[in-house]
Amino acid sequence: MSRLLHLLKSRLPRDLTARSAISRSSLRTISCTSRRESGQSDTSSILGKRWKDTADTVVIGGGCVGVSLAYHLAKSGMKDVVLLEKTELTAGSTWHAAGLTTYYHPGINLKKVHYDSIKLYELLEAETGQAVGFHNPGSVRIAATAARVDEMKYQMTRTHWHVTEQYFIGPEKVHELFPLLNMDKVLAGLYTPGDGHIDPYSLTMALAAGARMYGAQIYNPAPVTALKSTPDGKWDVHTPHGTIRANRIVNASGFWARELGQMIGFDHPTIPVHHQYVVTATVPEVKALKKELAVIRDLEASYYLRQERDGLLFGPYEKMEKMVLQDSWVREGVPPGFGKELFESDLDRIMEHVEMAMEMVPVLKTADIINIVSGPITYTPDLLPMVGPHQGVPNYWTAIGFGYGVIHAGGIGKFLSDWIRNGEPPYDLIECDPNRYGKWADIPFMCAKARESYGFNNVVGYPKEERFEGRPTERTSGVYDLLKGKCSMGFHAGWEQPHWFYKSGDDTGYKPSFRRTNWFGPVGRECKLVMERVGVIDLTPFGKFRVKGKDSHKLLDRLFANTMPKVGQTNISHMLTPSGRVFAEVTITQPSPGEFMLITGSGSELHDLRWIETEASEGGYDVEITNITNDLGVLGVAGPNSRAVLQKLTNEDMSDTGYKFLQCKTIELAGVSVQAIRISYSGELGWEIYVDQKNMATVYRGIMEAGKAHGIDNFGTYAMNSLRLEKGFRGWGAEMNCDTNPLEAGLEYFIKLNKPADFIGKAALQEIKAKGLKRKLSYISVDTDDIDPEGNETIWLNDKVVGNTTSGAYSYSSQQSLAFAYLPIDLTSVGQKVEVELLGRKYPAMVIQEPLVLTEPTRTRLQKKAKSKAKPAV
Repeated sequence: MSRLLHLLKSRLPRDLTARSAISRSSLRTISCTSRRESGQSDTSSILGKRWKDTADTVVIGGGCVGVSLAYHLAKSGMKDVVLLEKTELTAGSTWHAAGLTTYYHPGINLKKVHYDSIKLYELLEAETGQAVGFHNPGSVRIAATAARVDEMKYQMTRTHWHVTEQYFIGPEKVHELFPLLNMDKVLAGLYTPGDGHIDPYSLTMALAAGARMYGAQIYNPAPVTALKSTPDGKWDVHTPHGTIRANRIVNASGFWARELGQMIGFDHPTIPVHHQYVVTATVPEVKALKKELAVIRDLEASYYLRQERDGLLFGPYEKMEKMVLQDSWVREGVPPGFGKELFESDLDRIMEHVEMAMEMVPVLKTADIINIVSGPITYTPDLLPMVGPHQGVPNYWTAIGFGYGVIHAGGIGKFLSDWIRNGEPPYDLIECDPNRYGKWADIPFMCAKARESYGFNNVVGYPKEERFEGRPTERTSGVYDLLKGKCSMGFHAGWEQPHWFYKSGDDTGYKPSFRRTNWFGPVGRECKLVMERVGVIDLTPFGKFRVKGKDSHKLLDRLFANTMPKVGQTNISHMLTPSGRVFAEVTITQPSPGEFMLITGSGSELHDLRWIETEASEGGYDVEITNITNDLGVLGVAGPNSRAVLQKLTNEDMSDTGYKFLQCKTIELAGVSVQAIRISYSGELGWEIYVDQKNMATVYRGIMEAGKAHGIDNFGTYAMNSLRLEKGFRGWGAEMNCDTNPLEAGLEYFIKLNKPADFIGKAALQEIKAKGLKRKLSYISVDTDDIDPEGNETIWLNDKVVGNTTSGAYSYSSQQSLAFAYLPIDLTSVGQKVEVELLGRKYPAMVIQEPLVLTEPTRTRLQKKAKSKAKPAV
């Protein structure tokens, strides 16, 4: 047995600091002694400063995230910023964090958060005079399998068009950066210069010093005892010292976030998990080094390891069956007084990872242990934080659920500060929107997903990734039971939705890959189905709202850049931010005078609803807004035979003249009253059918029975994506989002700058148009082999980065890979040649005329025109 293993198995863990404690029964809580507890009741003497009765913004929580927000708000010039901390700054998860900092993130938008954090930390000591203990020796993610090498190449193409430096390196360079590694299994590495670690306590104190320097007030101990909203949308924040009237409040309270949210009726899906790391004494081989070791992340063994003075610190992420949730805190609340305490360590949970770490870094075998830290960190179901204004109440913001608070703190503080001051997010970060979770995210789901997210921390991150714990939720459509055994389901905002369907002989199941995999052939079959016959798709996950009332038209005219549809008509409209960027894409129908139905993407449901409700409230509009997402099921019926199928089930005239494009009617279908909209579904003739969930299966069965003679079958969202790309249809969240304006996205047709209403973003868009565009969305074909673009890949020209893709797929109609991409204006002409990077290789690509395949309405119009010209003259 190695010396390290012997020490781990034979000794009790020592405290991280004199302020920590380990209990006889898994944890011990120690109340933070304050002057108030020693009998002093005067607020000024307790807090050491005068109490403020009003504030523009009250930040609740004194960890690194909350203090960063206070710092950024005050530095930006906001007056009356107050931070309330219940005990002392850093209590909770910040004080015991390992303090890792990295530019790397597998997502696109969070790279910006990490970048802003590190750039702040590099300068913070000089700005505030407070040392932060920042080390930036770089970091290396180690690849020991072929799949991991592919993942690193995949991540490289998603980084080249960002400002962050990142390099795919060979074993020799890996060894140079960390010479203590056993190189037997090392195939490659992903090297990020500038990564490192920082002292979380010192960081928070420096941010606090900066916040005070710029005028913010920090009160502690000042626990919040109640939150009360006022009729004018403000908040009364109650504490033992008095009440503060605030224009807005921000919940940044770490693992107390759920309790704080419950004060106003929210059960935020956040849960503490146990995380352990080990600190060694001086290691002679480390001490002898000339420069600090790079941080390593051994992904197959699932641990991080960095230098800690002349020793080492390493922290594993156990598998989901071994990790521990502190779920009692969800049921019973955090123990009173808990703040700077630790859990008792459980070495059996991490022993597997310790042994793998010793194999990879052999000097660990003889290292002495000085600390074992087991503390709570907060997880959300998907491991991403919940950042931004919350739907359902005015002026309540969250900055909670940070599993990696230290690296997020600086960037999130800046992001939220900019959003609060400017009325819109500085860039797209919808994956962290707090409104991505609804009431369907209950405790069993949260616990199952938190386990999964922790245990899957370092698994290979494939495109189109699916995770299956906690599914299904209560959100299943009326046809879920009929379809679940026939397809591969995807998870969308709590809903199960078919991605692709199986046939006899198919290779079934979820089999992720960076290349074409088992769904590629079946998806082509589904595309052919829709193009040549008729297909049915479950679209129930769409977000659905009803807006009605005296001011409904006026409100929507203010919110949307398009004109409102006439009664019985439908159109596509966009909500813009004040600076003219695309906040949402929504299908609007007016079924009856003054009543509108709004349809948005599944991932945007509460995101869009909050924006609409806020404008309605602040503008004083007399409207009633109802979320009907769960009430209505949606079926899409598409293909040249769709009209014939539906005509069998209704007396309504479904002909081209009887049921015009974008017309909406309430009809009887298969004996059930439904609302049907004629659309060009992914470019093909089709209808969207809205039906009460309880009747959805009846309508579906009727359609399938009526369609037998017409070759009807099911199709899923993968086919839908391929079809929409070859028709040149843009997708929200890809081609358009809060990082793009509608003019560069090619949405001019839907933007009515000449309409009388002063819609949000109109003035900004007029200015953008007058100045001219610097880039434009282009349509490109890519000459690939067994791989297709997904979106966010780097585009090259003459060895220089010139743009990025936004989405991509294989076109089964034209048998080539397609993508949308943002390119500089001078590179957007048809015929322009570029290269698209995929898995480390640059593939030839060319700008082509869009669309590649004409939509059904266009084809029909051209056919009519041709027939008219062919008629002989009389």
